[in-house]
Amino acid sequence: MIEKVENLSDLDLFVRADLFYIRIMSIASAYEFGYDFATFYRQVDSSGKITSIISKLDNDFTLCKNEFADNEELAEFFSVIGFSSVLSDETFDFHNNFDEGIIMSTCKKVEFIMPYVEIDRFPKLMKLFNFIDYDNADFESWYVDISHRIRHNCAKAYSLNMNDEIISSGIFSSIYNNDAILSSVQTLYECRRMGYASCLISEMMSDIKGKIYLMREKNLNENFYLNLGFKNTGKWRIHK
Repeated sequence: MIEKVENLSDLDLFVRADLFYIRIMSIASAYEFGYDFATFYRQVDSSGKITSIISKLDNDFTLCKNEFADNEELAEFFSVIGFSSVLSDETFDFHNNFDEGIIMSTCKKVEFIMPYVEIDRFPKLMKLFNFIDYDNADFESWYVDISHRIRHNCAKAYSLNMNDEIISSGIFSSIYNNDAILSSVQTLYECRRMGYASCLISEMMSDIKGKIYLMREKNLNENFYLNLGFKNTGKWRIHK
């Protein structure tokens, strides 16, 4: 059975240490249960045990499930309710149209020190948005979401600056219970392969006590993140 959830404790009864769990719980912590565009669900089996949890932000879903989840019921749920995207692990296979990539994670802390640069832990979001250059994204929608998460300690933005100009950036888009998801890593083209991104990410990693996760494309940046202590730990899928 899939039922709507109205409080954080009913989600947190499902304990799962992975990227999808961190994403769902950070969204729930940031928005709680008073917005129509942010809703949450859980699947329970016949004995009342939770087998999966789901977040819906606008029309984008995230699914976190265990090996006892009823995949057929989940597939029917998404088909009936409708979706723009469903983020899940590779074991949930219900739609032929999906993008797939690699999940990496680490608990390690590394140190890359570089001269003549400064870490800004509170960059101006408009400047950061323009630097990251999100494809076809609306600034106002992005700003409302990321600033709300930052205010509720569920996200954190960083930039690496030289002469007051951003040369590298990164965001913890989800933070929950000392764990985080790293995203939006970007470096000026002319400053790549010079250690700036490694310097920035190592500083970001020092702020997280627990595990850090990221989603990368299959054939991109593997060695870069391996050198920072990350390991390949699974696959992600975005169903469309």
